[in-house]
Amino acid sequence: MKAIQLSRFGGPDVLEAVDLPSPVPQSGEVMIRVHAAGINFFEVLMRRDGYAVTPQLPMILGVEAAGFVEAVGHGVDASLLGARVAAPLFVSQRPHSGYAEQVTIDADLIVLLPDALSFEDATALMVQGLTALHLLRQSPPGGKSVLVPAASGGVGSLLVQLARLKGARKVVAAAGSKAKLDLALSLGADVAVDYVKPDWPAHVRDITDGQGADIIYDTVGGALTAALLQALAPGGELVFAALGRYALAASDLESMIGRSQSLRGFALLPLLSADTLKASLSELFQMAASGRLQVTIGGRFPLDQAGEAHRLLDERRSTGKVVLIP
Repeated sequence: MKAIQLSRFGGPDVLEAVDLPSPVPQSGEVMIRVHAAGINFFEVLMRRDGYAVTPQLPMILGVEAAGFVEAVGHGVDASLLGARVAAPLFVSQRPHSGYAEQVTIDADLIVLLPDALSFEDATALMVQGLTALHLLRQSPPGGKSVLVPAASGGVGSLLVQLARLKGARKVVAAAGSKAKLDLALSLGADVAVDYVKPDWPAHVRDITDGQGADIIYDTVGGALTAALLQALAPGGELVFAALGRYALAASDLESMIGRSQSLRGFALLPLLSADTLKASLSELFQMAASGRLQVTIGGRFPLDQAGEAHRLLDERRSTGKVVLIP
């Protein structure tokens, strides 16, 4: 089978197509013919050796895939052959193997796909969909004004919609270009704010009755976090779910204390048991299949163009989900 291997750290060009033996499903496993594999920004960081943990090389990136069950191991129901399924590899024993034509995974972890849901959309609803869903479960938006930075991205585009569905009083989207702001508005944001402009936190306060947002879901981090505090209401909650570090000084934390604001961390994997994972994915899949949740696919690339797909994320040109099509 063909796969995309990372043998050294560096730019998008270090991703190379290789031929590997097809994986054989072991007892309790299925082998899936991949029709779509998702790309996540943390994989871009891994490729650069900029992630929190340095991975061992060589490796096959990719933590989510969707396709048909092509083979089953001992003890697995043969009726699964040919089933359309999602493979959340990130909770499996081999979490990094998705940029490939075939993958294996424990049969207990796969989730059946509704007929109306595409393989591409299924990949977008795994890591990023689960992140958005559980962010809102941890910090419910009902009756509150919420701010969603990077609102046209994979997580942000889903957060905008789910916050609206879960009763947010006002959804404020923030992004860095008119096209991205227009996308967020089309997905249901009440207001869109350009956070390239220096006075954007004041604009957020203006459109929230002078107070600021009650909840901010920070999936960006870095220097943006300190600016987000200027857009946070007294007594508000800043939920930090970014992959990178946040740049807050002691004076920022002192200001938060004085304004009765809270900083809350978020990590997805500790929230997922096997049952929670499958139930949450099924909920997201049904919402998308029924049209209540719109998935934005911002880029489709053949498997051997994985480097170009990474470049799109590297240059912050992507919207929604970027997928590989083996």
